Amino acid sequence: MVNEEDRLKELDSYQVVDTAPEKELDELANIAKLICDVPFSFITIIDKNEQWLKVNSGLKFNKTSRKDSFCQYALNNPNEVMVVNDLTKDLRFKDNPFVKGNPKIRFYAGAPLATPRGNVLGTLCIFDQKPREISINHRKALFALAKKAMDHLNHRKLILEQKNKIESNADELKKLTDNVPIGIFLLKKDTNGKLSFEFLNRGLKNLQLDISYEKWQSSPELGFALVHPEDKENFSKNLFDSFNNLKPLYTEYRFKSKNGYRWHFVTAQAQKSKDGSVRLYGCFQDINNRVELEKAIEQISFDISHVLRKPVTSLLGLTQLIHTEKVIKKAELREYVEHIKSVSLELDSFTRELYAIYNEKRKKFNTIKK
Repeated sequence: MVNEEDRLKELDSYQVVDTAPEKELDELANIAKLICDVPFSFITIIDKNEQWLKVNSGLKFNKTSRKDSFCQYALNNPNEVMVVNDLTKDLRFKDNPFVKGNPKIRFYAGAPLATPRGNVLGTLCIFDQKPREISINHRKALFALAKKAMDHLNHRKLILEQKNKIESNADELKKLTDNVPIGIFLLKKDTNGKLSFEFLNRGLKNLQLDISYEKWQSSPELGFALVHPEDKENFSKNLFDSFNNLKPLYTEYRFKSKNGYRWHFVTAQAQKSKDGSVRLYGCFQDINNRVELEKAIEQISFDISHVLRKPVTSLLGLTQLIHTEKVIKKAELREYVEHIKSVSLELDSFTRELYAIYNEKRKKFNTIKK
């Protein structure tokens, strides 16, 4: 006995109800019509209340009510071709509107579209407007064609499931990338040299760029025009060198933000497609804090070198004098000590000042990071 709830649930998983014609199924139904020499052939799908004609070779409508369908009686027999030689002599069908009225069907044969679990989704069926019989071989042919139709539907279902899974994964990935404070992109250059973003995450909004997400997505060139004039040539050279020679891309540049120019870097890997187009898979990130820190460290290093030169030179001179003196008088020694003390105090003052500057910059940098 058919578990109708289970059958309808599995039917829903095929996503085939009320869908457009498909060439592969049309061809199978047409072969059935030719083999059995009948005027009508169909592939039907039966849901809770209606019968849908997935393949329709002659009727002017694409669905009927389930209660008026012939194929509803095939749902209980997944391994058998249902044949009614004369519908007017069968109690189930003699008062059917398609028997009593147009198109006045008299003969019906339907092979079940059975899933691997044994549920029948509908049939591959043939009609005639006169009573007739079909041979055992005709029945076998119909059953084989129905199996081929079901193979197509199973393959179609698998593709849809994979597509849905990919879309679901893509949606989850998009949600993740939209919340990271970097730009992630897939940039395509076609064979005519036209650039287009195939993917651009909304996380770049966190970078406070001086261009909207929508504008940059619609035209990559609008965004690239915001690269600092002094950096544009090098940026463009590295970008197209990656596209043209499939080299890894890495370059640092200044990019216009809402509060002036800030340092960014971009890194990407190029991949060429069979159609000749090239895609860059990469990301870009604000590195302004890092650059500012490097400049601060460089300046501190210069200051240390410049300021220490004088006291260190003085100490070296004093030690050289002491070393060369064979006899040092007490007064001279006291004078040397005073000089050393003065230089030492100068060094101490500088190191304290340096420590204060370091602490101030560290606090500022930590505040920026937060």
